[in-house]
Amino acid sequence: MPKKGNRKRLKFRAGDVCSESVTVADYANADPAVVKSGRVKKAVANAVEKEVKLLCGLEASQGAVQEVLSSAVSVTEDALESSDDLDPEEDGGNETKVARKKKNKRRKESESSEGGEYPVDIWLVLSSYIRPEDVCRFSLICRNAWTVTCTAAFWTRLYRRHYNIDADLPFRLQPDSIDRMRCLRACVIRSLFHLYEPFSLRVSKIPALPESTPTTLLNSKCLLFGVKKVSGTRPEAMWEFNFKFIKQEHSKNGSAKFLCMPRQYEDVHTNPDSDCYLLQVTTLNFIDFTPGVMGMTLTLFTINVSTDMRHHRVRLVFQDSPLQRGRKRGEQGGTQVVLDPVHSVRLMDWWHPQYPSSPCT
Repeated sequence: MPKKGNRKRLKFRAGDVCSESVTVADYANADPAVVKSGRVKKAVANAVEKEVKLLCGLEASQGAVQEVLSSAVSVTEDALESSDDLDPEEDGGNETKVARKKKNKRRKESESSEGGEYPVDIWLVLSSYIRPEDVCRFSLICRNAWTVTCTAAFWTRLYRRHYNIDADLPFRLQPDSIDRMRCLRACVIRSLFHLYEPFSLRVSKIPALPESTPTTLLNSKCLLFGVKKVSGTRPEAMWEFNFKFIKQEHSKNGSAKFLCMPRQYEDVHTNPDSDCYLLQVTTLNFIDFTPGVMGMTLTLFTINVSTDMRHHRVRLVFQDSPLQRGRKRGEQGGTQVVLDPVHSVRLMDWWHPQYPSSPCT
């Protein structure tokens, strides 16, 4: 943008003015850079005075001249005020001015207008028609809508709306268990993955091991570790290694999400398995020595081809402290767990139908 001092100002000469070139429109459309102060320059005033004398005759009174000049000044000031909202460097016509004025008017009306606030009972009635996948959108409408999604009545109605007596539900998700307040939200969400068809189809489309698994589990804390024997189609039984991980951010600030929630609804939203993952590794043979890794942090997770070139090989490295951002993990140190040969690897969220939830949920 050129500096103000570099702007070229037009020069008016009294001899250049004639009856065909001086009009009121010239002052209405004047460039603010030419007459920035809003006053007519002396050269322009003299030119107008001379033109008026020529039109009215030598006997024209001085009062008539002053009246014409005052009208020209008022028109120029109005033009300057209307041109303040526009950029002098942009070529905008009357349509641009009108559109910008309408936009400013709408903005002022929106700022001055106050919206109505509906009671919680109205939002509770509307919540009876909300689909499970739209609960988050509904809670973001306003504070009262969010308060409704925190109540036990909302989650109980959502469960009864989609409950089917023919559905194969675990005992902890049966109607008798849903009546309790504690962990009600978590139980209803888990039951919807059994009862609600869009959710069950979503689970079937999830791959057994997503590509983002190594990134997801990085710097996660191992809460539980267990091994159990499972029967399969093979003559010998397979072994299942289960690692339960939780994000470090959740373990440090687990109670932060309850700061703004009403206290009477904290039991409804309690979920010990929130932000937890279950890494399930099924091996063909039993691993004789597996070190204890409970309470340690996972810093490396890789899946490679096994030595027999027919299965997989899983390698997990645990350390006592999380890996600092921007630093590389040293090859030395840490506890290493190698599972080989591996038949399958699965990663499940806390809401997965096959996730072994905590006893209280």
